[in-house]
Amino acid sequence: MAEVLDINGPLVLARLPGVVNGEQVSLGKQRLMGEVLGREDDRAVIQVYESTEMLRPGDPVKPLGYPLSVELGPGLLGQIFDGVQRPLEVIARQSGDQIPRGLAVPALDREKTWHFTPNGELKAGQRLDAGTCLGEVQETETIRHRILVPPDASGELVELAGEGDYRVTEAAARCRSTGGGIKELAFYHRWPVRRARPYLARDHAVEPLLTGQRILDTFFPLLKGGRAAVPGPFGAGKTMVQQQIARWANADIVLYVGCGERGNELVDILESFPELIDPRSGRSLMERTLLVANTSNMPVVAREASIYVGVTIAEYYRDQGLDVVMVADSTSRWAEALREVAGRLGQMPVEEGYPAYLASRLAAFYERAGRVRTLGDRRGSVTLIGAVSPPGGDFSEPVTSHTKEIVQTFWALSKELADARHYPAVSWTESFSAYVDVAARWWNQQISPAWQSSRAEALALLSQAEELSRIVNLVGPEALSSEQRWQLEAARLIREGILQQSALDEVDSYCSPQKQFALLDLMLSLFHAGRDLLKKGVPVQQLLALPALGKARRAKNTYRSEELEALNQFADECRQAFTRLGAEYEAAP
Repeated sequence: MAEVLDINGPLVLARLPGVVNGEQVSLGKQRLMGEVLGREDDRAVIQVYESTEMLRPGDPVKPLGYPLSVELGPGLLGQIFDGVQRPLEVIARQSGDQIPRGLAVPALDREKTWHFTPNGELKAGQRLDAGTCLGEVQETETIRHRILVPPDASGELVELAGEGDYRVTEAAARCRSTGGGIKELAFYHRWPVRRARPYLARDHAVEPLLTGQRILDTFFPLLKGGRAAVPGPFGAGKTMVQQQIARWANADIVLYVGCGERGNELVDILESFPELIDPRSGRSLMERTLLVANTSNMPVVAREASIYVGVTIAEYYRDQGLDVVMVADSTSRWAEALREVAGRLGQMPVEEGYPAYLASRLAAFYERAGRVRTLGDRRGSVTLIGAVSPPGGDFSEPVTSHTKEIVQTFWALSKELADARHYPAVSWTESFSAYVDVAARWWNQQISPAWQSSRAEALALLSQAEELSRIVNLVGPEALSSEQRWQLEAARLIREGILQQSALDEVDSYCSPQKQFALLDLMLSLFHAGRDLLKKGVPVQQLLALPALGKARRAKNTYRSEELEALNQFADECRQAFTRLGAEYEAAP
């Protein structure tokens, strides 16, 4: 008899002969949902995704015959799910603010109909392979949803549904399998979340993920299909950086997974995202956005599952030939869930109590990012951006240090910069990108051949200014030479005129790549012009007093991205001010 034997928090020991690892089970009269973690003889260890209160030994356990899976089909976009893909808005209408235990609500609406346009190239008797497009439905005003043959299905097409309105449970096609049986392919299918969806090959095409944020795009670029981390302490602005990426990134689909964050923070996100306007379509950003919300007071094992739910949905839209960005906030809370479950299982802890497999689990998650050639021979990508919340801002703690070794782009947030009202508070000394040489191919071809050298020079100036600032703090500015004081001013131009960018500024919230390089080129050309004047003997005090410097710092807020010609004209005027100063100095007796 399948029954509960012992209960230890979210872990349950049950007599369950014949069950397999990873299989979903239903427990007790409340029909709590759980997953088999391991087994020995006829006993199984089950992690339960809900509170185990009122569950007791002797209660029945029923295996469901499939692993933790998500429903994939039209109707996902614009939804808000919990960590195991239950639609929260539907639950709120049925049960109010609290989620009853054992509640089973399908992720996709079974009553809503979708207008299906079949693929006119498909004929009866034709071979159907995994990834073949059966037709399309208009999921939102901005996204055309392809109905694909699932990765684990194939056969000979017997019948394709005609144009019309269908529910997701109805058959989009019928095919004859290799064994001769007829199989129905519905408008949706299920897929195990812990198994990466297959593809034909990695695609090494180069295209940066443009976020409109200068310090991210110009100084620490990320590619479509890349892996990035945003570590930072509380109050450093992680949420705002994530919202800016979600709003402005040149991606087709945005997924936000709130994994174990405080409820009030997630409420802010859930309330603000529907109000954001998609700059490309002028419509609600939610038409191409999906949210997975799992707060810190929800069951810990559901928090661990939410990351996999999000990335599986991301891979599904990737298979349709779309570019997807998934933001996971935060992988630290996910790792804490791993630690708690591992502790209850009695597994040997290592650094700071985390299980020994922490690094491999992190690597396996980030490995699901990539730009690929899909089974249907389309091009799509999943870009993973994981927020990390190191306790006390300590980047040497295990989650941050392991993540740093895995990702190629590291946007380190600084509490000191945030306290100084420098936003986004991305530290240019602790951040890095391994994609610079690859991204340079795109920037050099599309924007300017001087992009890589200009970026390197600006970072060198910022680094030199850090050293000079320490000297100034110790002995005062009088200890610096004129050239060093001008270097400090050039670094200030870059910091205030380029790196600072207000998300609330209508003009500067988004900055096009053309404007980004124009501002960088302006600041460096002013530095070069001032350095030449110093060599001619012009006092540094006269250079620092030029009104053009203040105007240059404010140029980012003055000229919109589409006003590039006016910005270039302004840059010429600034350079002429330096030229006039040099001429006046030479003409002086």
